[in-house]
Amino acid sequence: MRVADMTSEEFATVARTDPIVIVPVGALEEHGPHLPLGADMIQPLHVLDEVARRTGAFVAPSIPYGVCTTTRPYPGTVSVSVDSLKAFVRDVLDDFVRNGVRRVMVVSGHAGREHMMALRAAAQEVVDRKTGLKATVLSDYDLIYASQGILPEGDGHAGAGETSRILIANPD
Repeated sequence: MRVADMTSEEFATVARTDPIVIVPVGALEEHGPHLPLGADMIQPLHVLDEVARRTGAFVAPSIPYGVCTTTRPYPGTVSVSVDSLKAFVRDVLDDFVRNGVRRVMVVSGHAGREHMMALRAAAQEVVDRKTGLKATVLSDYDLIYASQGILPEGDGHAGAGETSRILIANPD
């Protein structure tokens, strides 16, 4: 179930059950001439809705922007700074803690080095303040590796694997 579809009372009830809340993070960036700019948001949401269905976890609204160092020169890419992303994610996690959530997975459809560093730093800051939060930060590539035991060699940004995942999630 998606957190945004819940009422305030439903969320309060769920928060008392020690739920896992999944926070999807994407990026608005160039993915070649064949994929949409929102590919890094489309992929994780498709997977995470299924994860939530199977596990009872709850999917928070997506954070649509990320740190896009290598694709920033391309039309349509909108990048934020490491500090901006880190502060925003930290604030989101802090407020989930304020609402009683103690288990969070931050799952990113964008796996850039600086982007992932900002996400991990944000989660670690909240954990280090002894808030009781247990947090995991993963990229979609971490999920692929966990499920298959390998990462396809030479298949990265806008490659065959990412294109296939977009076609499954968004066949139109």
